[in-house]
Amino acid sequence: MHTNDDKLLYKDEVFQIVGCAIEVLNTLGHGIVEKPYENALVMEFRITRDSISAAPKAFGVVDTKVIDRITDHERGLILNYLRITNLRVGLILNFKHRKLEWERVVL
Repeated sequence: MHTNDDKLLYKDEVFQIVGCAIEVLNTLGHGIVEKPYENALVMEFRITRDSISAAPKAFGVVDTKVIDRITDHERGLILNYLRITNLRVGLILNFKHRKLEWERVVL
C-alpha cells in the first residue's frame, strides 16, 4: 500500500515557519495582540530562511491569531484567502497560550 505521507506540500517550509513561530512565542510570550507576533515572525523567518534554505516566494498564507482556540471560522477564512490568492497551503498560528497552537490547511 502506497501513501503520500512523505509528500506533504511545502512540508519543509511549513516546519520552518512553525519553528520560527515557536521562537517568536518563546521570545515575546503569549497573549499579546497579533501585530507584534506578525512583525517578529517576519523578522525571524528572514533570519532562519537565510541560514537554512530559500523557500518559494509565495508558498502560501500565514494567519496569526490570539484567540482561545482555532475554530471552523478561522479555517474558513484561510480557505478563502487561499482561493483569492490561488495559493495551496495556509497556516493558522495561535499565540494565545504558552504552547503554540497551529494548523496547516491545504486547498
